[in-house]
Amino acid sequence: MKKGIHLEYKDTKVTCACGETFVVKSTKDEMHVEVCSKCHPFYTGKQSRSSHAGNVDKFNRKYGFDKKEA
Repeated sequence: MKKGIHLEYKDTKVTCACGETFVVKSTKDEMHVEVCSKCHPFYTGKQSRSSHAGNVDKFNRKYGFDKKEA
């Protein structure tokens, strides 16, 4: 590697909107994020899958697809 042309890779403090903080490696000194693994619905188990199934049914009704047809 050439010397003097690469960015410095250092420990970076990441702060989430929920208040959680953790350290990662980056070229930045500090980062702020809106969601993390502590507050994201997918990781907390609070994600609702029923709305997805409703959207599929709505699509099928709109375009006249029958679930029995493949």
